[in-house]
Amino acid sequence: QVQLVESGGGLVQAGGSLRLSCAASGLMSTITSMGWYRQAPGKQRELVALITSGGSINYADSVKGRFTISGENAKNTVYLQMNSVKPEDTAVYYCNGKGTIYYSSSYSRDYDYWGQGTQVTVST
Repeated sequence: QVQLVESGGGLVQAGGSLRLSCAASGLMSTITSMGWYRQAPGKQRELVALITSGGSINYADSVKGRFTISGENAKNTVYLQMNSVKPEDTAVYYCNGKGTIYYSSSYSRDYDYWGQGTQVTVST
């Protein structure tokens, strides 16, 4: 179906920048949106940024003005540019893809794809 591989995580000082990449492969024509989620220790996974196949973009309030999501269709890659990072941005970041496969004119199924996650640690 669809495979997602993240890269670009690591250790960064507060106020610094980091760029995450998510390379996708497989049935890309079925994808309706791509996004980034994160999960900090002891907390639930939360949406960070989302971009739809139509170009709509949404951000979590906590990252608005600091993070930018973008896509490069030719490379089937989605990026998350993280600027002015804060210690509270420390988490495992996961790439997500949502898709729909139409098996017939009357039957379709939605899918949720996840990458393996990449650790981002922001030091003070």
